[in-house]
Amino acid sequence: MTNTSVILHPLCLLSVVDHYNRVAKDTSKRVVGVLLGSRGRQGAEIDVANSFGVPFEERPNDSDVWFLDHNYLETMFRMFKKVNSKEDIVGFYSTGPLLKKNDLKIRQLMRKFTGAHEPVFIIIDVRPGVEGLPTTAYEAVEEIEGNGKEIGWAFKHIPCIIQAEESEAVGVEHLVRDINDPSTSTLALKIKEKISGLSGLATRLTQIKEYIEKVVSGKYPINNQIVYNLQNILNLLPNLNVDVLVRSMQVKTNDMHMVMYISSLIRSVVALHSLLLNKIKYKDIDDVGLDGKTDVTKVTSGDKDADKEETKMEPKESPSKKSA
Repeated sequence: MTNTSVILHPLCLLSVVDHYNRVAKDTSKRVVGVLLGSRGRQGAEIDVANSFGVPFEERPNDSDVWFLDHNYLETMFRMFKKVNSKEDIVGFYSTGPLLKKNDLKIRQLMRKFTGAHEPVFIIIDVRPGVEGLPTTAYEAVEEIEGNGKEIGWAFKHIPCIIQAEESEAVGVEHLVRDINDPSTSTLALKIKEKISGLSGLATRLTQIKEYIEKVVSGKYPINNQIVYNLQNILNLLPNLNVDVLVRSMQVKTNDMHMVMYISSLIRSVVALHSLLLNKIKYKDIDDVGLDGKTDVTKVTSGDKDADKEETKMEPKESPSKKSA
């Protein structure tokens, strides 16, 4: 099992999404590109800081027919090398969302640019409706096939995290601030996050169910590492057959949600009270008072002012008229 781990920066995610929207938006095609970054001292930790797209075509029904412009790749890499000499080619990406047979062949082509190190392969899921982390990292390892005589290559999962530097974190914060709706209350936002989390959990459970069914039917071989992980997950689940545990969980959940509901009501009442105080302070009210009665003082003073203006505007009589 490989010990390689990947750190992916948000700039790569933005670059991949832009590449997909320019080339393959509203189609069933995928896009492929190159990952730039650096490796640790022992080569186990890979820091992916940048990426760029590469012209790529493949035939959907025939995995042996595909094209990747490696001349364009070499030209772009020389240009990126002039900007940042510390970044090297560490692997490649694809928008997937699943592995394909061509990926091993692309990996073999990328070996020419990564030197002695094995290139990493990251699938970045650009579909907007998918919940959870949009990245899945792989590395090719040798495995024994059949009766133990043949040796082939297969992709294995490796850990992948998204980490940003200070400048990148500021940019991501501004993007998230523009995306979020400020008119949405905190309670509605928490409910939305709960729904998205539950939908992601349902997707993972469906994948586990499909995998177990295929293993039982003999379509997939048994992977002991996956079986051990599933056993650990089941052991960590609470025993819902115990009535005392179920009752305590329900009581605690209800109490917590009641406090959240009451807090939201109090916040709404305080906000309305503050709004009324501001209107009274800045006199931003209509001529009709809060109790529904007309402000008589204001109307009377207005009439007196109008009478004064009419008196001033009356013309004086001439002396000839007075003598007559």
